[in-house]
Amino acid sequence: MSLIQKYRNHPLAQENERLFPRISNQRLNAYLKEIADICGIKRNLTFHLARYTFATTITLSQGVPIESISQMLGHTKITTTQIYASVLEDKLGRDMEQVQGRIGATFGKAS
Repeated sequence: MSLIQKYRNHPLAQENERLFPRISNQRLNAYLKEIADICGIKRNLTFHLARYTFATTITLSQGVPIESISQMLGHTKITTTQIYASVLEDKLGRDMEQVQGRIGATFGKAS
């Protein structure tokens, strides 16, 4: 709420009828790099990575309907959003293979 209050009267936010002023992708990525440095995060944070994480880890894997996620991401076609779902299904398959291997190792059976 404090951020909303801070930018409430910002001319660029008002001009575009938004809560916050828009910034370029380049500037946003620079801010994310600063945040990563401050927090000691070694990964290269980007806007793309943030959207991907939101779509997969924060929403899809938590059971949010894909139609809702599609709207949140501003996709005009749900098939664009379904790409994120297929990535999760691939990861799920790999994770289950690892579980099967661990179970086999634990109970003395080959996977």
